[in-house]
Amino acid sequence: MYNSQYFAQRFQDFQDPAKLADLAASMCSADDQALQTILESLDIRTRLQNALVLLKKEVELGKLQADIGRRVEEKISGDQRKYFLMEQLKSIKKELGMERDDKTALAEKFSARFQVHRSTAPKHAITVIEEELQKLSGLEPSSSEFNVTRNYLEWLTSIPWGHSSQERLDIGQAREVLDFDHHGLEDVKERILEFIAVGQLRGTTQGKIITLVGPPGTGKTSIGQSIARALDRKFFRFSVGGLSDVAEIKGHRRTYVGAMPGKLVQCLKSTGVSNPVVLIDEVDKLGRGYQGDPASALLELLDPEQNGTFLDHYLDVPVDLSKVLFVCTANVLDTIPAPLLDRMEVVRLSGTYVSLSQIPPTVLPIVRP
Repeated sequence: MYNSQYFAQRFQDFQDPAKLADLAASMCSADDQALQTILESLDIRTRLQNALVLLKKEVELGKLQADIGRRVEEKISGDQRKYFLMEQLKSIKKELGMERDDKTALAEKFSARFQVHRSTAPKHAITVIEEELQKLSGLEPSSSEFNVTRNYLEWLTSIPWGHSSQERLDIGQAREVLDFDHHGLEDVKERILEFIAVGQLRGTTQGKIITLVGPPGTGKTSIGQSIARALDRKFFRFSVGGLSDVAEIKGHRRTYVGAMPGKLVQCLKSTGVSNPVVLIDEVDKLGRGYQGDPASALLELLDPEQNGTFLDHYLDVPVDLSKVLFVCTANVLDTIPAPLLDRMEVVRLSGTYVSLSQIPPTVLPIVRP
């Protein structure tokens, strides 16, 4: 703009072709070497031709920049128009009840899932879930806090708060189940039947921790499954052999990446009841590392006076595990911590036991179905 005004005001000074070439070169955005070439050209025709080449390049560059700018502007305008139209469409569908946003759909899903157990849930659980639902509605779906709250509500509403299955305390039926599942082991089966008979008199089997002790392969795990079948309870099994991380039992803090609740909360979610039979394998092989002491966490878990308000680090809400029937297995008693062993009812298995699955079908005894 400045060069054009200067040229218009002093037009008579630029009748000289050499000055005109210099003016043309000064209006171009060429590199220093190209401009120096024009200055060094003494031949007027050569200087004008070189200046014309630079002007042509400048014109083509301007056209290219203008074309790119136009395309970018059209794309931005198109994207903005599409975004505004989509937002209008969402608003119209929401007004007509044809569509709901993600937050509304998630909140309704969690509320409907929790409504099933709301009547049996404790007050503190109801308060926490309602607060988290309100918090979810105020978060942006793209934020990291939204995903943390959503996962937290996913676990909170999946727990069967206070919902228990009907327990069957029938000694005759229990004997049939034990005889069908196992051949021999009469002393062990009698001890289990005594346990069920005491539970029948008390009306519940709570507060007992059966620990099956014996060499590997004597049927400890299968007996735990038979106890669950005899009592008509859901069954869940996990092993603590070599376990050194207390978070496997107590859960992780929600601030950690990939945090999850402990095994007992996972058990409640998978079984859907608050009174399953939980088989804890290899309690004599508990480890101990820098992540904590799992034996102390198991002590809180198995103690009938403490597990009524078991606190998982992830949930951070007391969970009632007093209705859970715990069955433990071990090879030896020497390595089980004494405070833990004091709370267990030890049932010993000899090493001569043979499971029905290990006997050929031709020599299987006749048992009642």
